[in-house]
Amino acid sequence: MTKSGWRWAPKGVALGTMTAMVAAALPLGAQARTTVRDRAAQERAKQVDQAPIASVIDGIVTDTLLQPIASAEVAVLGTSARVVTGANGRFRMIQVPAGQFLLVVRRIGYSPTSGVIEVPAGDTLRLSYTLNRSVIALDTIRTRERRVTLRMLEFEQRRSQGVGQFITQEEIDRRGSLQVSDFLRNVRGLNVSRITNDQFMGTVALSRREAGSVLGEGSGACAMQVLLDGIILPRNFNLELLPPPKQIAGIEVYTGPASIPPQFGGVDRRCGVVAVWTRDGY
Repeated sequence: MTKSGWRWAPKGVALGTMTAMVAAALPLGAQARTTVRDRAAQERAKQVDQAPIASVIDGIVTDTLLQPIASAEVAVLGTSARVVTGANGRFRMIQVPAGQFLLVVRRIGYSPTSGVIEVPAGDTLRLSYTLNRSVIALDTIRTRERRVTLRMLEFEQRRSQGVGQFITQEEIDRRGSLQVSDFLRNVRGLNVSRITNDQFMGTVALSRREAGSVLGEGSGACAMQVLLDGIILPRNFNLELLPPPKQIAGIEVYTGPASIPPQFGGVDRRCGVVAVWTRDGY
């Protein structure tokens, strides 16, 4: 009972105790309804707290003269983040999950580039990439009974020559593995190793040739150069950042420099090459 704005309680009974007595006297159904609502609210708050915090990637793409490059495609593999640069060469991605990813930048008329990025949780990652002009003339796309891109036609041509080791899309679909590295474990002259130290953590493809250590010095296993759709990936590349097998059209492996085709050549290919081709072409 309330009188003149004051709450009344029996003599000798504290107000808090009285409130508890009244709650206990309520019907069980009323208490249950209150409890369910409270629990639902607590569960919603818990889900909000546990939801991954999205981040933002803000960057620019230029040429070697620092002129902005428009219409360059920027893609973060393993996510749906894929945008095109504006007239000022800038790009912005929102709602990007936190973690380590492979980012690929490409534009017709320029050599593509890539980089491993570490996206912080709930923060903005600022990036800058430079593309070199390409002097390679683009060929037309040929077709057979089904549409096949030029790069996969060349894949089949190299496979028919019997140099290197090849894993086709049919084999990939048949095995149904979850990681690209699973297909490399049975390749001759190659080891797939999980490395964890202060400098590197991930799964790498190592040539069994005694050409140098995984970190580039001394004797021992040597990290192979990995290419994705012809894009040179960073040295000691973590195979876990590659697209899943369901997106892979083929894999070719050359474990020594003598067997590497000219189009895969480069400054340092002594440890061999792993070329991965996707079905849609990053």
